[in-house]
Amino acid sequence: SLGAPVCDLEPGGIAASRPDTLDKLKLCPALTEAQQDALNALLLSGDTAHGHPSSWDLQTLQDLGPLVLALNQTTLSLVPEAAREDFRRSIAVSSISQGRSERENSLLLLRALAAAAAPSHPRPKRSEDRCQSEPITSSNIFDVVFLTPEELDLCLSSKVLIENLEEVLDLPVSTESFPVLKEKVDQFFPSGIPEEQLRRLGWLSRLYTEQEISKWSVTSSDTLSALLNPSGGEWKDSQVQQLLSRYLALGGSLTGSLLQEIGSHHLCNLQEGQIQQIPAGAMGTAGQLNISSCSQTKKELFYEKAKEAFASMASSPGSYYCQIRPYLGGAPAEDLKDLANAGGAINMDLATFLTLNPEELQKLSVTDVKNLLGKNLPELKEAEHEPLVQSWVQQQSQWELDCVLGIGLHGGRPEPTGTASPAGATTAASVTSPVPTTPNSVTSGVTVTSPVPTTPDSVTSGVTVTSPVPTT
Repeated sequence: SLGAPVCDLEPGGIAASRPDTLDKLKLCPALTEAQQDALNALLLSGDTAHGHPSSWDLQTLQDLGPLVLALNQTTLSLVPEAAREDFRRSIAVSSISQGRSERENSLLLLRALAAAAAPSHPRPKRSEDRCQSEPITSSNIFDVVFLTPEELDLCLSSKVLIENLEEVLDLPVSTESFPVLKEKVDQFFPSGIPEEQLRRLGWLSRLYTEQEISKWSVTSSDTLSALLNPSGGEWKDSQVQQLLSRYLALGGSLTGSLLQEIGSHHLCNLQEGQIQQIPAGAMGTAGQLNISSCSQTKKELFYEKAKEAFASMASSPGSYYCQIRPYLGGAPAEDLKDLANAGGAINMDLATFLTLNPEELQKLSVTDVKNLLGKNLPELKEAEHEPLVQSWVQQQSQWELDCVLGIGLHGGRPEPTGTASPAGATTAASVTSPVPTTPNSVTSGVTVTSPVPTTPDSVTSGVTVTSPVPTT
């Protein structure tokens, strides 16, 4: 009934409380040393739902949860060794599917359990050249999580590591032990890691330098795919470039699935020469690749590859647009005009429009943009403050923006002063203007008829205006 205050119980209160108090103690962030002693005394009495420690199994230890960390050597020594071993293995296996923070917690739990189960008598001083504890074998491979880097170096042979590499890499090994594992792999393959073994490196592959990667034998797309698998963690850009350079130098080809595995971030870090080596067919099977963060030059290279890959669909504007859309940031104005006037509405979405090359967009007319956006044209008004849109608007005639688009965009070029509005209507008007005469002549008013501009909503009939004509 106390709830959270049970964590403040005096040791005597724990020993005298009901057996189900244990479930409440599991919620306590930490127990004092005196509380832990009282907890062990309660468990040793056997007067709990868990029974006497000598009868515990794996399920009992799992039910105790965080209270396992409070068990002392006396209590643990009574737990059957098989149950302790099964418990350690279950923690190690469950850590495989956990996130980084959860794996760290599992590692702490395993180490705490190992420390609590350690013999109470002092451990003999370890020799500097041999393992003082039980050597690691395939049967006790999970024990690597309990070893310090120094112990791991002495107690784990390179042969056992290679035989159980996947299992070891799935365990929550401390980061301090990473270099030890890498060194043991290199020791086992002094002439270089065979290609079939490269596929097994997992996160360990991320520890290799660009110079070391340049010596790898990466000839198969399966090997490259295994190395690029995101489950192994993040690669550095320079490592990926070196890995791909090595693969291509050995005759490898970038397939659609490999392009997907390289990922949008590393795609843009490919060298221009590497992009040019991508087969057009690979672009056709790669799905939607994100090149939005690439340089303009690389966008143009990817676009040309995609254009070649989807050329057979160009006669169907809608289908062609769906495939070419991710790469239009590298399209020239001529291709954009062709797409706009292909005879079928593509209804380009605004997000794609905003990724177009600004220099090429300036070459598009108001009608081109209207045809490109189609039913999505009103959305352009919402983006009128985007630099890309503003610079394009400033190059267009305001009259065309008003009368062709009609979505309220402002900032275009005004019509030249005195130019008749194309919407106006006029008729001829007679105007008499001064006419110079020759000497000794007298000229009366001469009627000269010329057009007179009118306002769009007015119609003017012929008017005769007579002005005095100077005479000599």
